[in-house]
Amino acid sequence: MEKYIPDEKRYEKLPYRYSGASGLQLPGVSLGLWHNFGTNDNFDNMRAMCRTAFDAGITHFDLANNYGPLPGSAEENFGKILREDFAGLRDQLVISTKAGYGMWPGPYGDGGSRKYMLSSLDASLKRMGLDYVDIFYHHRMDKNVPLEESMMALDTAVKSGRALYAGISNYDTETTRKAAAILKELRCPFIINQVRFSMLDRHIEKEGLLDLAQELGFGIITFSPLAQGMLSDKYLHGIPQDSRAAKGGFLKPSQITEEKLEQIRALNEIALSKHMTLAQMALWWVLHKPGITSVLIGASKPEQVAENAAIFACEPFTPDELAAIDAIAPIG
Repeated sequence: MEKYIPDEKRYEKLPYRYSGASGLQLPGVSLGLWHNFGTNDNFDNMRAMCRTAFDAGITHFDLANNYGPLPGSAEENFGKILREDFAGLRDQLVISTKAGYGMWPGPYGDGGSRKYMLSSLDASLKRMGLDYVDIFYHHRMDKNVPLEESMMALDTAVKSGRALYAGISNYDTETTRKAAAILKELRCPFIINQVRFSMLDRHIEKEGLLDLAQELGFGIITFSPLAQGMLSDKYLHGIPQDSRAAKGGFLKPSQITEEKLEQIRALNEIALSKHMTLAQMALWWVLHKPGITSVLIGASKPEQVAENAAIFACEPFTPDELAAIDAIAPIG
């Protein structure tokens, strides 16, 4: 592949939003490397997706220690892209990683212990060839480890220079409030909670997490905004053979009921009336919510990255459109 020269107009294409009350700005759309960056995926396609993202103004690349498969392979592949394509651009990138889910065998390769989190971060930095990440997350709540221990591990990561900011992921509202209080006492810059959120999964609204974010001054970045692909044109006519639901994984065929398909088709009608794809409307809807800093997209090809990054050219929702969406996909 030819030498990469970034688009000179990339910073004119996306809005950037402060993550809560912090000084860090994230692009409205960020690229997640959860899928399609593993051992058996095509490296040239990974490289093309990252180039397309950066050219579109997407400066934030989100990883975790266990992304792959195999675990660690997404970080290794991204590290190669950093060296070969983004050399000299580190200060223009926001790179995040996480520790919390199973990474290696035994009692020290999972959860929220200080030993696991800090050794995992060191391994992540080595795989990517970095001195630091911009955001280091605890990836999940762990009821078997004191919350103070996990938060102190994040604090150590920041104060040792291995991370610039602390984040948490998959934390509910009550535990987020407690974690934020601990990190505030430690004077550790906690700036973001990464959570699942979409038109079909509105639990963070129901549980008050968006309100808490605005109250305490941290940002929210959302993953699975397309509900594992259900909020796209893939499932309008059932389950295609090449879809995630058909191949197995997080989205199960049993989740795609006729009732769910009726919801998806009704939402698609609203998207068509706005001259948007259903995927674009789903992303745009997430981003219109107060308290949302950025939305994480996943992609399997560069064209999907470009399509998703184009949402900011779309017209805002009218009150009638928002009411229609709420009627089809209520908070619950």
